[in-house]
Amino acid sequence: MVSGMSGERVGLVLGGGGILGAAWMIGGLAALEDRIGRPLGECDVIVGTSAGSIVAAALRLGLTPAQLVAHQLGEGEDHLPGAHEFQHDSGRLPPPPRVRFGSARMLATAALAPHSVHPRALASAFVPQGRAQHHTLRRYLETMVSHDPHHWPERDTWIVGVDYERGRRVVFGRPGSPQVPLPDAVVASCSIPGWHSPAVIGDRRYVDGGVRSVVSLDLLQGQRLDEVYVLAPMASYSTDRPIRPSWRVERALRQVFAAQVSLERRKVERSGARVTVITPGHDDLRALGINLMDGRRRHDVLRTAQATVPAALAGAGAR
Repeated sequence: MVSGMSGERVGLVLGGGGILGAAWMIGGLAALEDRIGRPLGECDVIVGTSAGSIVAAALRLGLTPAQLVAHQLGEGEDHLPGAHEFQHDSGRLPPPPRVRFGSARMLATAALAPHSVHPRALASAFVPQGRAQHHTLRRYLETMVSHDPHHWPERDTWIVGVDYERGRRVVFGRPGSPQVPLPDAVVASCSIPGWHSPAVIGDRRYVDGGVRSVVSLDLLQGQRLDEVYVLAPMASYSTDRPIRPSWRVERALRQVFAAQVSLERRKVERSGARVTVITPGHDDLRALGINLMDGRRRHDVLRTAQATVPAALAGAGAR
């Protein structure tokens, strides 16, 4: 039976991973859509974190996997900023940060109520404030919602950020969360501490949702979903043994993130959903390299994912 063809409730989780993580996910979308058996934009719930929030928004706003691939390759969608333009904002390396703590308020919050701030969020408060701005990303999103600047997709679309004052995860688009325009939510979700300036919405500052979790899969616990599919560019279950020490550190971090994803996966599976997690494998790791913001590798990463993600999905189906 093909998932999604019998009225099943399907969730899609798109994780963080920078410019190359977005290319990797986009390369795998067509295979994922075939597996689910319905347009990805029609999934019952989509959770997007950091780079995944951009892909989530694009799918919900009507772009197909084929259109997203064409955009990555510089073909079609002339009304949108080109994928290569995103590199102009962020660069391959961050600009020199400001010489100050990222969030003195979060540090104060943690001092007064230590258990109220997640350790990973707290670590981001020590990172110096970044300077890069998301001009191209904002233009990309505002172009797609130009008919209604305050438009938010009707189906559940959850964009994950972190409140940089309180250190708490914020899920834009979920009931009870701050009501903000979709472009603001995505920019907030993509604002990497130490690299980008925090996104200011109202009287709050927000940073990358990946500070809290690279996928935030656990948000789908108890959502009465039958199937959940996860693309997690920053995690890896199978890895290689590079010679360079810096690459070994990167691979070790991927294993840590994979362990976190596994913990979140078990929570969702306990609520009755079948969860399929796809992460980069050996070939993907070679294409991705160590710097996920290096847009020069974008086409290679996308082409590799077009072969590896279908194979990984087939393997998951066989198991």
